[in-house]
Amino acid sequence: GASMNPFDVFLTTPILNLLVALFKILDSAAIPGSLGLAIILLTVIIRMALWPLTTAQLKSTQKMAALKPHLDRIKAEHGHDKIRHQQEVSNLYKEHGVNPLAGCLPLLLQIPVFFALYNVLLKIVEFGKTDFIASINSKLYWQALHLQSTPPTNFLGFNLAAKPSDWQTVGFAILVIPVATGLFQLIQSKMLTSAHAKKPPKDSKEKENIEDTMAQVQSQMTFIMPAMIAFFSYGFPVGLSLYWNTFTVIGIIQQYIVSGPGALGKYLPQKWRKL
Repeated sequence: GASMNPFDVFLTTPILNLLVALFKILDSAAIPGSLGLAIILLTVIIRMALWPLTTAQLKSTQKMAALKPHLDRIKAEHGHDKIRHQQEVSNLYKEHGVNPLAGCLPLLLQIPVFFALYNVLLKIVEFGKTDFIASINSKLYWQALHLQSTPPTNFLGFNLAAKPSDWQTVGFAILVIPVATGLFQLIQSKMLTSAHAKKPPKDSKEKENIEDTMAQVQSQMTFIMPAMIAFFSYGFPVGLSLYWNTFTVIGIIQQYIVSGPGALGKYLPQKWRKL
C-alpha cells in the first residue's frame, strides 16, 4: 500500500526514482556495474546539492578556530562575570560574521538524506523479497521507470547486496570494504581537526582541566567515529558502503579545496600542505 509518510514522500521516494532513473540510463547503454555506478552518481548529485552548505559549514568551523585566541582572552578577562562574558563573545561573533549554528545546519540536513538513501538502498538490495519488483515499481512516478527484472548487483567484483559480515560464505576479499570505509573516514576526521590545535599550557591546573578533557575527547572521536563506521559497514550491504565511501571521498576533496588538509597536512608532502 502507498504510505503517506512525509519522509517517504519528500525524501525516500524522490531519491528512489532518481536512483532507478540513473540505473535505467546506464543499463540501456549496457554499461557493466550499472547499479553500482547509479549509486555513485546519485551520491555525487546529492553531495553537489549539499556543496554550498558544507562549504559554509567548513568556513564557519575555520573562523571559529581562528577566533580561539580571542575567546581565550575574553575568558581570561571576563570569565568571572557570566553576563559580560556572554556579551563579549556574541560581540566577537558579530564583528567577525560568525554564526556558531552555521556549523550544525549542513550536518542536520545530511541526516535525513542519509536515512532516505539508506531506505532506498536497503529496498534496492533486498532482492530475496518475493514482491521486490512490485514494491519498487509502486513507488516510481512513471511507467517508463518500472523494473521488469531484478537489477544485476555485481560491481567491481563485489555483490552490492552482500554484507562483509558474511565473508565466510562470500569470500575474504569483501573485508577490504569495511577497512577502506574506516580509512576514508579517518582521513576525513583528521582533516576536520585543525592543524594548529595546541596543547594548553600546564600551569593553571583547574581551568585547563576541562579544556584538556575536551581536547582528549575530540582526539579520541577522530578514531572512534571511523571505527564505528567501519563496524556499520561490516554489517551493511556493500551498496551502502559504496554510497558512504563516495560521500566521504567527495567530502575529503571539498575539505581540501575549502580549508586545506588540516591535521592531515603533517603526513603530506610539502607542496600539498597548502597552508
